[in-house]
Amino acid sequence: MKRINYLINGFAALAFVVLFSQCAGKTENKTADVVDGATSPSNLKIAYVEVDTLLSQYNFCEDLNREMVKKEENSRMLLNQKANELGKQKQEFQKKYESNAFLSPERAQQEYNRLAKMEQDLQELQGKLSNELATENQKNSLMLRDSINAFLKEYNKTKGYSLIFSNTGFDNLLYADSAFNITKEIVDGLNARYSAPKK
Repeated sequence: MKRINYLINGFAALAFVVLFSQCAGKTENKTADVVDGATSPSNLKIAYVEVDTLLSQYNFCEDLNREMVKKEENSRMLLNQKANELGKQKQEFQKKYESNAFLSPERAQQEYNRLAKMEQDLQELQGKLSNELATENQKNSLMLRDSINAFLKEYNKTKGYSLIFSNTGFDNLLYADSAFNITKEIVDGLNARYSAPKK
């Protein structure tokens, strides 16, 4: 659950940047009344998107999260399996050592070194799997950002918003009239455009 919260917060931050940059780019192309070098407030068309809702209802994001959870579970299962095997072998070594079952001190040292190498390999595997998951998560964030960015570019061609704010809980907007909330429209548009990969 903690991992999903990190993903949602990461996606929320990315979505905020994307939404903001999209809106900023749109205002350059628009002809508007200018008052002292600024767009007149009466000509601003503003909306906001609830990013938490967007990320929890966008099918692409759900699929990415589901895949990440699956990969994390597989990694954890593999590491647990190897850790259990190592634990058993350490216990056997301890029993043999305490009962003087090794033929020589050299043989005991060889077995000890082998177990130490196994432990080192396990730590390296843990680091490798952790790095792979972090890389995959970063790749997913970029794909999600690109997906939202591409959709907003098309969406705003017909809607013509000057600004689209993102709202994550109460982080960005303290108050906004729900009439300016276009979250459902954005989610529906993204989901209509997204086709889940065939299994």
